Amino acid sequence: MTIDEVSRPSRVAGADEAISPEELQLAARNHGIPLEALRYDVTPAGLHYLLIHYDIPDLDPVTHTLTVDGAVGRPLRLGLTELRERPRVTRRVAMECAGNGRALLHPRPVSQPWLVEAAGNAEWTGTPLAPLLREAGIAPEAVDVVFTGADHGVERGVEQDYQRALPVADALRDEVLLAYEMNGAPLLPQHGAPLRLIVPGWYGMAHVKWLRAISVLTGEFDGYQNAVAYRLRRDADDPGVPVTRIEPRALVRPPGFPDFMSRSRVLRPGPCTVDGRAWSGHGPVVAVEVTTDGGVSWTPAILDPPTGGEWSWRRWRYEWTPQPGRYSLGARATDASGRTQPVEQPWNRGGFANNLIQRVDVLVVGE
Repeated sequence: MTIDEVSRPSRVAGADEAISPEELQLAARNHGIPLEALRYDVTPAGLHYLLIHYDIPDLDPVTHTLTVDGAVGRPLRLGLTELRERPRVTRRVAMECAGNGRALLHPRPVSQPWLVEAAGNAEWTGTPLAPLLREAGIAPEAVDVVFTGADHGVERGVEQDYQRALPVADALRDEVLLAYEMNGAPLLPQHGAPLRLIVPGWYGMAHVKWLRAISVLTGEFDGYQNAVAYRLRRDADDPGVPVTRIEPRALVRPPGFPDFMSRSRVLRPGPCTVDGRAWSGHGPVVAVEVTTDGGVSWTPAILDPPTGGEWSWRRWRYEWTPQPGRYSLGARATDASGRTQPVEQPWNRGGFANNLIQRVDVLVVGE
């Protein structure tokens, strides 16, 4: 008996292949934000998107420790009390799963079947990582910093602790946090209690939960989650390029009320404010455009003033007065780097960084 009997290679679904029981199991275990929760500047913890790779580990915050070792001059070992005694910072951060939108691709990569809801915007409180690394004394020849979680499992035949690495320059960014609170309360178990990493601007795979160890390497980290998973590749033999920062995205908060099964929206004629949120990991969102005809035409939306700092999402709104009929709503964001959401999404084997424009079908019915 071998692990390979329960952990199979990645694959792409057949042309007409339905969502599998395994994918449904993942979809039930993980969850996206209900789109009506886009009304909140700060996403309540229970509504924030959630992805758990393996099991939620059973950790005692009283005895939990974080080690810092590897290519450092002074290895460290700190408990949560010691981390709480260090300088305290709160940052509001828009976070998105790298696989958001995967289930909308054709052909579909078989994995967690996200549509567009794998996002949230929370306030994370903790202590900055950079001073801790400097205190440990990073070696001049250091290349990567590896973050190890307490969650353990097997993926594509590889048994592992969940580990992700950041280049030293990214790990030393001022905004990177060792977080122990979410929205002013201690972290919930599913959100990484008692300690997690927060890397503003990067997709969610970088924000290692249940953090127990930090190791500084003098070479590139070749662990599974860096070297195999979370890479943009065309086929199984393509080495690909790493997934890092969040591509720009705008989401529509669906107007009106939904049909139970289809989630199609029903709306009465008359004035209606269509709104939503937009964010990017490459720079501030500088424009959002709205379509009501499935992308045939676009109209600029109004951007509300930024709230919560440079890593938070931003509200946009559009005043609309529809007549009875069928409409297909969507929004696209442009950030300060010039990146804009695509109308047609380039395909990749993992289904990562898919920021294709969302569609919200609306039926406007007469009185």
